[in-house]
Amino acid sequence: MNAPIPVPAPKAVPPYKHTPLFPLGADKTPYRKITAEGVRVETVMGKEMLVVTREALRALSEAAFGDINHYLRPGHLAQLRKILDDPEASDNDKFVAFDFLKNANIAAGGVLPMCQDTGTAIVMGKRGRHVLTDGTDAEAISRGVYQAYTRLNLRYSQLAPLTMWDERNTGSNLPAQVE
Repeated sequence: MNAPIPVPAPKAVPPYKHTPLFPLGADKTPYRKITAEGVRVETVMGKEMLVVTREALRALSEAAFGDINHYLRPGHLAQLRKILDDPEASDNDKFVAFDFLKNANIAAGGVLPMCQDTGTAIVMGKRGRHVLTDGTDAEAISRGVYQAYTRLNLRYSQLAPLTMWDERNTGSNLPAQVE
């Protein structure tokens, strides 16, 4: 007959403490103000609320997709420059960094994007409890995506299924994935 397998005593469970999945540090990102149009502060039930119109969401979305496809942040450009100045960087490291900087310079002209395949539009965002919008956020954001892709020289690469075996390019990179 087999001897019973000993079961260890349960460990003490630590008390619950909420911790964000990715705790954030200080935000040192340089931002630019796109517009104040369509954004205002109102007092509702004694609390200040930020009120954002659909048009402001659309304009923000369009500007964001234009910027993402044409510009690198100053901090990213500075890191590429550091590679060129680094005595320990290989010739290949310097070649890649220099080529990336040349590509960034061309893209910053606003005609050709940073990358040929501009991909599926994915928007992730969180709206605080003191922010009000006047419509369906996803529709306004998608309209901005549509306008960026149709007004700028961005490649349409989104395929949509027609049947189990057939698909076609949507011609606008929609639908956007808005979360």
